[in-house]
Amino acid sequence: MQIYGDDRSGNCLKVRWTAEHLNLPYVWHEVLALTGQTASPEFRALNPFGQVPVVRFDDGRTLAQSNAIILYLAEGSSLIPADAFDRAKMFEWLFWEQYSHEVVIAVRRAKVHLLGQTDAEIDPSLLPRGQVILSRMNEHLSERDWFVGTAFTLADMALLPYTRFADQGGFELHRYPAIQAWIRRCEGFLGLPAL
Repeated sequence: MQIYGDDRSGNCLKVRWTAEHLNLPYVWHEVLALTGQTASPEFRALNPFGQVPVVRFDDGRTLAQSNAIILYLAEGSSLIPADAFDRAKMFEWLFWEQYSHEVVIAVRRAKVHLLGQTDAEIDPSLLPRGQVILSRMNEHLSERDWFVGTAFTLADMALLPYTRFADQGGFELHRYPAIQAWIRRCEGFLGLPAL
């Protein structure tokens, strides 16, 4: 399996971490999204959308979109709940992560940390919107260890990368103790070094 991704991208890290957790052999190809490498004809042949991550399997098929990839890789594993309702709740968080969380937390992080933009150059609504998102997550996690059920699932995998790096976008994670505790649990579960 060939994974094309950018190590600075949370969407790419969730794919890498899923493959590693499941002991799936892969070769990582670093593709720097912000330098235009994803716009090359060679890359567009892999993914016409011009985005990372994308996976090319040994049979030549390709799959893009991080949550689609992790769902495919984790099929039949404990990362996807067996209970139908818990599985639906996992999907609920996966959809929310891409539609509400990533477009705020990840975007502000990219602008601050990767592009070096100042607050004056960034949409001023991103910071308060992100604080609402993190407060919602903190509230949810104050009553449980994981986002769904009683075990780490793909809901946690999807939400972890950009939340873990939220400080790089100017979000003060020390204000969200339940999130901080969850991040430490996730790092322990996945064997990631603590930040």
